[in-house]
Amino acid sequence: MPGLDAATAGAWELPEELIMLRGTVRRFMAAYVHPLEAKLEHDTVGLPREELVELQAKARELGLWALQTPEEFGGAGLSVLGQVVVAEEASKCRMGAFFPALGAFGGNPPNVMFKASPEQFAKYARPIIDGAMTKAYTAITEAAGGSDPARAIQLKAVRDGDAYVLNGSKMWISHAPSADWGVVYARTGEGRNGISCFIVEKDTPGLTFHRIGVMASFAPYELHFDNVRIPDDQLIGEEGQGFALASDFLVHGRIIYPAGPIGIAQSALEEACQWARDRDVFGGKLADKQGIQWMLVDSEVELRAARLLMYQAAWNIDLRYADVRTDASIAKLYGTEAAYRVLDRCIQIHGALGLSKELPLERWFRDLRVKRLGEGSSEVQREIIARSLLR
Repeated sequence: MPGLDAATAGAWELPEELIMLRGTVRRFMAAYVHPLEAKLEHDTVGLPREELVELQAKARELGLWALQTPEEFGGAGLSVLGQVVVAEEASKCRMGAFFPALGAFGGNPPNVMFKASPEQFAKYARPIIDGAMTKAYTAITEAAGGSDPARAIQLKAVRDGDAYVLNGSKMWISHAPSADWGVVYARTGEGRNGISCFIVEKDTPGLTFHRIGVMASFAPYELHFDNVRIPDDQLIGEEGQGFALASDFLVHGRIIYPAGPIGIAQSALEEACQWARDRDVFGGKLADKQGIQWMLVDSEVELRAARLLMYQAAWNIDLRYADVRTDASIAKLYGTEAAYRVLDRCIQIHGALGLSKELPLERWFRDLRVKRLGEGSSEVQREIIARSLLR
């Protein structure tokens, strides 16, 4: 684990192959990502396509590509534990909250595509794995209440001959305008068995995108569907199977999600430690002050705990435990909340400099505030955990 050596790690450590993979990602970040990002403006979002393609080519040469895609579909088939290890390291850059490694580690279509038909997979997912397309978005959330998608989805999909006609909207969708296509969940009936999943191409008539301004550097989008006609061969699975297709992947996402905030907070803590060692105050160093020491200690303890909770959830899902929903919610809840607290302390330690754009701290702070809401808010995770405790 980051910050631990063999003498202090105790009896548990990552498998050797994941330690080696983590080292490869760290070297990639140092050699390519950090120098490239240093040339960009503080609040830059994403790379120009030409630079992104070049960076992704370097990642593919090192095998850092399609890591989440199962081997039978042409990917690396990395375990969930391996995915969180990579995600933590890849987040350690200024854009890391929304563009880990600046988007270098691509090649992963939306997970639901692994349950698509062979024809759908070949047309839409294969070009992403092969690098011909950069990404696709997933649209589940709506304004009515995104934390419970089974109830909240109101986007209508009505059968009309050999097509479905979609009317309604989606909210808080990342990467939508820059993606070639997306996976959209819409209501075709009542209840959980009334949700279906569709592939929607970017330029489909009636589909429009509207940027939503938020406090983070990276803005999501609202998608409007005005009589958007989708051929029935773009339905994934059977009608009404959408929620069942998505449910497993939602759990996966909650386990991987805190890796980014944890990686960012780890970077912030390292900067705070260096600042405390260097900063002269009242005839000594900032690091000599017990109040500062305790802030650093509390941060280190919380990050180790958050990382281990995430590792445990990933380990359990890799072992195919029957139900890891509670583990996933605990990892997501504690990881995002702890990372936010650590970052807040690190800004406090830096004083006014922590609020300036000379450092990435203030951008990270805005981004991590968003992360406490993504993949289900902290309150939703507490509700899931409570249900498990009180069953």
